[in-house]
Formats: sequence, structure tokens, C-alpha cells
Amino acid sequence: MGPAIGARGMMQLLMSMMFLFAFAGASAAQTAPASTPAATTAAQPPAEVRQILELMQKPQVKEWMATQTKPAPTAPTQPPTGEMSALSDLLGHARRHVEMVSDAAMEFPGEVESASEVVEQEVAPSGWLLITAEVVALFLAGLAVELVFRLIVPKPRIRQTDDGAVTVAHHATANLLYRIVPAIVFAIATLVPLLAFSWPPITRSMAIAIAIALIVARFTVALGRLLVALVTLPRADGERQISRARALFWFRRCVVFVIYFAFGWAVIQLMAPLGFSEGARYFVGYILGLGLFAIAVEAVWSRPVEEGQHRSLSLSWGLTLYFGLLWLLWVSGFNVLLWIGIYVVLLPRALSVATLAVRSLHQAEAGFLAGRRIATVLLDRGVRALIIAVAAFWLGRMIGLAADRMAAGETMIDRIARGAIGGIVILLAADLLWHLARAYINGKLDDSRIDGALTDEDKASRARLQTLLPIFRNILAVVIAVIAVLMVLSGLGVEIGPLIAGAGVVGVAVGFGAQTIVKDVISGMFYLWDDAFRVGEYIESGSHKGVVEAFSLRSVRLRHHRGPLTTVPFGELGAVKNLNRDWTIDKITLNVTYDTDLVKVKKVIKQIGQQLLDNPDYSPHIIETLKMKGVEQFGDFAIVIRLAMMTKPGEQFVIRRNALAMIRNAFKENGIEFAVPTVQVSSESHEADHAAAARHLSQLSGSGEPAA
Repeated sequence: MGPAIGARGMMQLLMSMMFLFAFAGASAAQTAPASTPAATTAAQPPAEVRQILELMQKPQVKEWMATQTKPAPTAPTQPPTGEMSALSDLLGHARRHVEMVSDAAMEFPGEVESASEVVEQEVAPSGWLLITAEVVALFLAGLAVELVFRLIVPKPRIRQTDDGAVTVAHHATANLLYRIVPAIVFAIATLVPLLAFSWPPITRSMAIAIAIALIVARFTVALGRLLVALVTLPRADGERQISRARALFWFRRCVVFVIYFAFGWAVIQLMAPLGFSEGARYFVGYILGLGLFAIAVEAVWSRPVEEGQHRSLSLSWGLTLYFGLLWLLWVSGFNVLLWIGIYVVLLPRALSVATLAVRSLHQAEAGFLAGRRIATVLLDRGVRALIIAVAAFWLGRMIGLAADRMAAGETMIDRIARGAIGGIVILLAADLLWHLARAYINGKLDDSRIDGALTDEDKASRARLQTLLPIFRNILAVVIAVIAVLMVLSGLGVEIGPLIAGAGVVGVAVGFGAQTIVKDVISGMFYLWDDAFRVGEYIESGSHKGVVEAFSLRSVRLRHHRGPLTTVPFGELGAVKNLNRDWTIDKITLNVTYDTDLVKVKKVIKQIGQQLLDNPDYSPHIIETLKMKGVEQFGDFAIVIRLAMMTKPGEQFVIRRNALAMIRNAFKENGIEFAVPTVQVSSESHEADHAAAARHLSQLSGSGEPAA
């Protein structure tokens, strides 16, 4: 007899027999004459056959039988390739989708009748009154409990102050609690009837869909009101970023749109357990989509405009046609293009509103986020990343579904699409991590300013942080960027192992060719490791000297005390003389006459040293006050004495200048004279004396020495 009949052959044989029985029964019913009841009863088919005939009249059975009896499509001898093949697949998919929906529209009345029978059978055991009461309780439970909650917990009062600082801070916190907490109470109360009542199977599906729609609608209202309160917060100058009338307009339209969409989704979800076909669900969804289109068009044509401006008709007509095109893409089954078109309009606005809300909290005087750097960055960048990630995941889901329907297996486009979506998530995570790290490091730099140090140890610690943290920040940015790029390439299917190996080889080659740069970088690492200098310290190295202003990976910038800024590579620094570490000794040399009382000079210097210690401006910077060390040497015309004092680095210049002024005044008061070069000329003739003195003065003026 040949090979055994497969499952598909058996199914076709069974369907053929069912059609034959149906055709025979219909023919008998049409040709049998009206006779006695006994004859009529004898002509009726058996009960089993009648059940089969009733089942065959079901829309689901008809649709399944139609799909099973369709002839298998024959493969073309020369299938199109390239762009024409992709375009042909898209057009074929759209045609099949439209045909499915149009066929479902023709059969929709029959499916409604079948669904009504299912509902009757579902409700009959419990009764319409009980089911209606349970559904009403599901709708009203959340509202009733929330009303009681609001009566028990009144709305927080916001104090009004003259400068508005307390008002803004309390306003943000009060809005957050007063908008979100009642919504949570509403959601919990809505779930209570869902769990308390014994719902029949189909009615349970309806109750779950209604509960989800109610909770989504309630949280939409709560979040919308919170955003309106945030974006209309006054800034420090009293102005608002968005007018309240404009914010309320878009709030109402968005709430109506989301609530309509949520309950429309609930209706579509309820149709599946009632036995509606996929085409019928699409058909109802497209009809409900006309309501979404109407809401969007009404918002476009009635949108508020700024004072002195006119509503642009070209923009209104353009958006209307754009929304109509999105609806047509939806009807045609191009879900990927549909969601891309939705993102073009929705995603920038969502990001803009989120940015405005965070900025309002951050910029408001005494705002909710004032002084909270990490929280500000986490909210700003985190909300942006969450919005973009959710959009990317949803678009990826749409792409995956389209690929499953239109092609079998995994293609390169699918891998690239999934890799691109994963890359977006990776880049968002890297961006969030970098901004959090940068905010933390910048906060540490702001908190560790050198001018705010109280002790020397604290000042040294702050200087070290000011030196190392900027370099660590730059290295961290490079590391995060490289790791993120490698992960994105790996997600796109690129083998990063050879890439890393090649980068190592290239790095070695570049290292040989750029030995000076490598020397600078390594030298800088060891300078910092040895703590040779810090930001704000005055150093000398060869012909370079100045205050260290900043670092890079390969150089240091020195600000000379006269103003010029010099950038010196680390490899050229060599030995470094740091003039700002621990302490410094300043020596002063004085010339006094040979008849000076040295004991008296020592007492006067000691008194000046004590006066310096008693001065509150100088005493914190003096380690050892001004003292006379003794006679340095006997000069040609004076006794040279040496003074010294130990001060903190950088403070000796001011103290030295004031000490010299005090020494001059004290010596004058105590009759101590400074020795200066003098010339004594003795001669019998005054004219000869004058001539000799003139010659001596001319010689002194030529040599640069002071005259007597």
C-alpha cells in the first residue's frame, strides 16, 4: 500500500470525511419532504454527528480548517535576491496581515455571538448580580480606600517664607509623598477584591486586565501631577521653566491618552479567553487606535502657544499626517517602523521632561537636591538611561517578533540588531558610571580645597588629593571608555581577542617610536609616587621654577611668580627642589659700625623677635622667631652679624619684610648705626681735598658702590 499515512495526511482525511458528512446532511435536509414526525426523526443524523456539525460552525474551527486545507506554496524556480527579496517579503507580510484583519472583520459578528454564548455559560452558575457586584467592587475598592486614607492623612501644609527657600524644599518633598503614597494605597486596595473573590476562569482574566488598567491609570495621574509640580517649580530668580497652564494642558491630554490605551489593552486581552481569533483582536485594536489618533490630533490642534505667537498650521498638518502614517503602519503590520516613528516623537519629549524635573529640583533655591551631587547625577543620568534602555528593549522585542514571523532562523540583521540594542544599554551604563565617578571625584576636590585647611597635616593631605584625583579621574575615563567599546564590539559579534592582541603589538611599536612620551609618562608616575611635589607648591628644576598649577599624564604646568606659565614634560624635570615642604630658614645679614654694643644689638633683636611672635598675623607661621646668631665676620668697614628665623614655607617673605622695617626703627631708637663705606681724605689744601674727593666720587659712581 505504500508508506504509512502521516499525521498531516490523517488530519486531511478526517477533515474530508467531516466535510462529506456535513454535505450529505445538508443535502438530506434540503431534499427530504415534509412528512410525519417519525419520518423526520429518522432523517436526522445521530447526536455525535450533530455535535461535529456544531463544532464545525465555530469561527475558530473554521479558521483552523481553512489554514489546514490551504495548499502548500510552491517555491519559485528563481527566487529574488538582495533588496528586491527583502522588499517582496515586507510587502507580502503587509498583504497577508491586511487580508487576515479584513477576513476577521467579515467574521466578527459570528465571533461576537460565540463570545456571548461563552459569557452566558460562564456567568450562569454564579448569576449576573454576583458577577456585576464583584466587578463594581473591583472598580470602587481603590477609590474608597484612597479617600479614607486622604481623610486620615491630610495634605501637608507648605509654609510660605519671604525668600521662598523653605517653601521650595518642603514643596518637593510634600509633592513626592502626597502624589505617590496614595497611588500605592490605591493599587493595594484594588488587588484586594481580585484576591478575595472566587472568580470564574474567564471572569478572572477580565478582572486581572481591569485591575492592571486601573493601577496604570492611577499611577499615570500621580506621576503626571508630580511632574507638573516639579517642572513648574520656581527657580532661584522666581521664574518658572514651564508655565502652569501649558503643563496642565499636556498633563490632561497625556493622562487621557494613557487611560484610553490601558483600558483598550484590557479589552484586547479579554478577547483571547472569549474565543476571538487573532485577526479579530487586531481588528478591534485598530478600531480603538482611531481613538488614540483622535486624542493626539486634538492635542496638536489645540496646543497652547506662547504670548505673541501664532499656532503653526504647517506643523499641525504635518503632525496630523505623521500620526495618520503611524496608524497605517500599525494596520499594515510594520510594528518596527511604527515604534521607531513613535520614538521619534515621544523619546525626545520624555527625556526633556525628565531633565526639566531634575533641573528644577537641583536649581531651585534650597532645592531638594541641593548639595547632593551623587543623587543629582543618579536621578538625571539614571532616569535618562532607564528611559532609553526601556525603549531599546521594547524595540528589540518588536524586532525579534518581526523576525520570527517573517523569517526562520537567525540572520545577520537579527544579530546586529540585538548587538546594537545591547550596545546601547552598555553605553548607557558606562555613561552613568562615569558621571557618578566624576561627580564623586569633583565633590572630593571641592571639599579638599587647600585654602580651607586648618592644620599643616590637613593642608598636605588636601594638596595630595588635589594632585592625584584629577589624574585618577582621567585614567578612569579612559578605562571606562575602552571597556565599554570592547563590550559593544563583542555584542556586535566582533572577535575582540585578536583586537586586543593587535592593540598590544601596536602599543609596543608605538612605545618604541615614542620613547620620549613613554619616558615622560613613567617619570611622572614615579614623581607622584615619591610625592615630590603637589599642586600649589613652589618648585625649582634646572631653569624652570614656579607654582605647580596642574598635571597631565606627561607634563606639569608651572606658574612663575612673575606670571608666565611653563609646561614642562616630566622627563625634563630631573632633580626637583621643593620650596614648600615642612619649614624654611631665612637668614638676614646686617652691617653695624665697629663701635656698636653687640650685647645691646642682641637684646634689640630679641625684642623684635618677641614682637613678631605676639603679632597674630605672623605667629601662626613662625616656627622659630628671629634671633641673632652672632658675628659673621669683620669687614673692611663694618661688623657683619647674622640673623635667622624658621618659618613655614612661603611665609618667610612677608615676615622678613616686616622684620627689616622693625629692625630699622629699633636701631634708630637705640642709637645703633648701620655701617656704610666711607672715605676719609686729609690734605693741607682745600682745593686739593675737593679734587681728590671728586675723583674718588667719580670712581665710586663708575663702580656702582655707594659714596660716603
